[in-house]
Amino acid sequence: MTVSDTTAAGDGHNIRKRRQDTAPGRLTRSEELRLVLADEIVRGLLPPGVALDETQLAQRFNVSRTPVREALRQLAASGLVATRAHRGAVVARPSSSQLQDMFESMAELEALCAGLAAERMSGAERQALELLHEELRKLSYLGDPQRFHEKNEAFHDAIYAGSHNSHIAELTLATRVRVQPFRRAQFRNLGRLAKSHAEHDRVVVAILRGDRAGATKAMREHIELVREEFELYSDSIE
Repeated sequence: MTVSDTTAAGDGHNIRKRRQDTAPGRLTRSEELRLVLADEIVRGLLPPGVALDETQLAQRFNVSRTPVREALRQLAASGLVATRAHRGAVVARPSSSQLQDMFESMAELEALCAGLAAERMSGAERQALELLHEELRKLSYLGDPQRFHEKNEAFHDAIYAGSHNSHIAELTLATRVRVQPFRRAQFRNLGRLAKSHAEHDRVVVAILRGDRAGATKAMREHIELVREEFELYSDSIE
C-alpha cells in the first residue's frame, strides 16, 4: 500500500498556506513536508504500514527528493516512520513507552530551562516573554490551533534562550522537534488552547518572580499535561 493520489489533493495549497501563516524563512521545505506528513500520520490519514515512496512524495509536493528524504529522517526520529533496508520507509506509530520516554525527557529539559530563565533572564527578556504570553491569550480566544502552535513555539523558544545556556537550549530544541507532532496534535482538543495559556501563566509568574523552583515545577507539570492531552486526542481518533 502506498500514499494514494487522492491524499495529495490540496497539498500544494496547504503548504502555501503554511508559508503565509509563518514568518518568512522560518521553515525549510523539508520542515514543511515533515509537518504535513506528521499531521496526516497522527490523525490516522496515513495508517501504520503505508509505504512512503520518496519519488511519489516528491511528485505529490512538487519538490526534489532531497527535502523528502530529510523529512522522512526527521519523522523517523519521532517514531512516526520506520525505515527498512532496501525497501524504503513506511508509516509507524511510536509505542506508549517510547512516547513516555520522549515526553519525560521533554518535561525535564523544559523544566531546567524555565528554572534557569527565572534566575537569568534580563529585564528586556522578561518583558518580551510577557508580550508573547499576552499574544497567546488573544489567540486562545480565536480557536486556531495552528496559529497558537506557532506562537507557542516562540514562547518556549524565549524560555530556552532565557536559560542563557546554549548547550541546554540546543538539547531542548532538538528534543522538541521529535515530540513536536504530538504537541501540535493536542491543541485540537476542545478547550485546550485556554488550558495551555493558563498553564503558561503559572510558568510566567514564577519566572517574573525569579522563583527557580516554582518555574521548574510549573513547566514540568505543563509538559506532563501536554502528554495527557495528546493521549486524549489519540484516543478520540481511534
